[in-house]
Amino acid sequence: MATALGGTAMLATLLTPAGAAPAPTPAADERPKQTFASVNYAVAVDESASLAAEDLKAEKAAASRIALGDVSHTSHASVFGFAAAESEDQRAIDPVCPRTQLDATGRESIGACVSKLRSRGKGQGTGTDFPSAIRQGVHDLTTGTDPGEPRVLFLLTDGKLDVTGSPQYGDPAHRAAEGERELTRALEEAARSKVQIWPLGFGDDPDKAQLDRIAAGGYQQGCVALETARPKASKVDGAADVGSTLEKIFAAAHCLRYEQGTSKRPPATLEVDISPLATVGSIVVDKGDPEVTVSYRDPSGHTVPTTGSYQNSQFELAGAGQAVEALKITDPVPGTWKIVAKAPEGHRSLPVAVSVLWQGELRGAITMDPPSPQAGQEAKVTLRLQTREGYVIEDPADYAGLRVRSELTGDGFAPVPVRLTDDGRGTDQEPSDGSFSGSVRIPAGAKGALKVRGTLTASGLSADTRSANGQAPSGTPAVAATFTAPTAGVHPGATVTGTLAVRNTEQTAHTLRLSLDGVRPDLLGISPNRITVQPGESGTRTVRFKVAPGSTFGSRLDDDGLRLAATVTVQDETDQARTLVSSPVSIEVTPAPGFWDRYWWAFVTGAAVLAAATAAVLLLLRQRRSRRDPRGLVLQLVSPDGDELHRLTATHGRNQWFQFAIVEPHRNPRIERRTHGPYAVQRSPEGGAVLRKQGGARTRLQGQQAAALTEELSLRLGEESHAPRPRRPRTGRPGPTRSRTAPPSTPPAGESGGGAPSIYDSYR
Repeated sequence: MATALGGTAMLATLLTPAGAAPAPTPAADERPKQTFASVNYAVAVDESASLAAEDLKAEKAAASRIALGDVSHTSHASVFGFAAAESEDQRAIDPVCPRTQLDATGRESIGACVSKLRSRGKGQGTGTDFPSAIRQGVHDLTTGTDPGEPRVLFLLTDGKLDVTGSPQYGDPAHRAAEGERELTRALEEAARSKVQIWPLGFGDDPDKAQLDRIAAGGYQQGCVALETARPKASKVDGAADVGSTLEKIFAAAHCLRYEQGTSKRPPATLEVDISPLATVGSIVVDKGDPEVTVSYRDPSGHTVPTTGSYQNSQFELAGAGQAVEALKITDPVPGTWKIVAKAPEGHRSLPVAVSVLWQGELRGAITMDPPSPQAGQEAKVTLRLQTREGYVIEDPADYAGLRVRSELTGDGFAPVPVRLTDDGRGTDQEPSDGSFSGSVRIPAGAKGALKVRGTLTASGLSADTRSANGQAPSGTPAVAATFTAPTAGVHPGATVTGTLAVRNTEQTAHTLRLSLDGVRPDLLGISPNRITVQPGESGTRTVRFKVAPGSTFGSRLDDDGLRLAATVTVQDETDQARTLVSSPVSIEVTPAPGFWDRYWWAFVTGAAVLAAATAAVLLLLRQRRSRRDPRGLVLQLVSPDGDELHRLTATHGRNQWFQFAIVEPHRNPRIERRTHGPYAVQRSPEGGAVLRKQGGARTRLQGQQAAALTEELSLRLGEESHAPRPRRPRTGRPGPTRSRTAPPSTPPAGESGGGAPSIYDSYR
């Protein structure tokens, strides 16, 4: 669902190699709270004469978008224009927006004061004084601010230093050289003051080398130690590219995730996806025309308010009545959001574009098996990714650019790095499933407490450290236990059971404590909490897991269901709380069946009593319903002219539905398999297939019949074949025929192929 930050982050996992120095160990595990880092930033807007009027207009829009896109109400921003002072009565800097807190009121005021930016004409100082602009930015970002908060300067310019008309740089013959020297000094000052500089180039020919130099000259450490957070220069390719380019670098500088949605002329319905990892985000709508009005619908189809709370989410709109507005959402419902854009006659010529900037939390649950291994024994370490509530993460794109580090510490030995992979090799059972595994041999010197830690780091996601405690026993433990997790799927409100096998060789009773970690207590509970194992006892005990009622899951629980992940821990309280079991458990929850699904057997029995023929018919219907597997269906994406733009062969789907999404519908349209995607197909027992759209609408497809997906794109279905596929000629247009080559199909998860590399690819 989420795209790579700034277009550069890859779906890859950076691991600590064997033998490398271990990562620094945090003093204690930190459970992320739902708070989001404040950022102090300044926006410097080039007003020099070298910029065309439309470029200055684009810079103004970009400055407004920066303020509107921020997700923390405690961040601060300032905006100023700059050019050059070429006489005693001129100034290089035009302060327009003083340092402002970006709460709801502040975001509105930034948008208004940006209009004060001006285009300088002859006699007003038309050069480009980068040193003064950088020093002004450093001053704004360091005066009265917390040095622990990130400091970011966005430099919007055509990238051409010009101080040849500025007397402050000495006599005319040496001003250019002096300007270069002062630029070097200003950049050094920015680096010392921990100010990042992110240049954004406008105009036909910005000086890319100059912009790269400026980006590299400021502070280089970003909000996380990832390459995507390192300052870099970007260029705007035309007015239509301003929004997406700006938001990509804004996301990278703030460690946010960026997801681009659709773009259409009003009246229209636009779409943008929000990840299940998102805890706060801003849906940014570039209306082009202030007369355009928009409303917002969540993935369930409900129109949400623009202020206040609704279904456990909080909303705050800024920029209403302006060309760009943003709806900030705390705890957004994950899935595809729809933005309905309307405009009066005469205001429908410009396209409306939507995107989302978000920040989230990636949680991990770590286990060591066995939890208390002996010295010299190998132990398996597993770190499983999940949301903060305890839902399993199924889409690898949600944790793009992830870094996983793990180490084993304990009494009697130096820290040992543990290499964890998700490549389906060795101890890892399945590639790209969000579960990272590895093995470690307990050092011979181990003689007491053990702890294995795992740390997750990804841009846009709060870092998380998890640990599992163990103990290297000196002899054979008196009490042992093993746990067998439940495997059956359940409905909300149900109880599912697992089995705990116990053995006590001592003549003393032992009390075992059972706990559940990594999942919200109101979603999944465990009982009993304590078990007493009698002297000499060897047997099994039943462990029950209670699943929350359907109302607790809300819109998270759709037709495809979801998975809850947790760690079952069993400790021997009688033996210094020694850990006996640390075992993962994953429970699939599906919606409660309807009336027919619950009582079909009664109808079948009644029909059998009435007539054997009726029973045979009902049996046939049941067999036909089972023939829904979508495997082998060929999904063909076609244009309004009937051209095939892309094709993808369906695999086994979840609950016999193959889910997918349309990626880059206006640039390079293609089909991608996507968990919880807006579209799904399955075979029909009556022949042909069924297309399901988000919201529940279904369309029957037979033969070469096509069904509309968007206003421009349709879906046609075929069957998998090894024969050559004939090309469909384009007809109905004069002139020579143009051919269009479809991009390669996106392979199923876990296979290599075109598009973004999978986690599996990173270990080839």
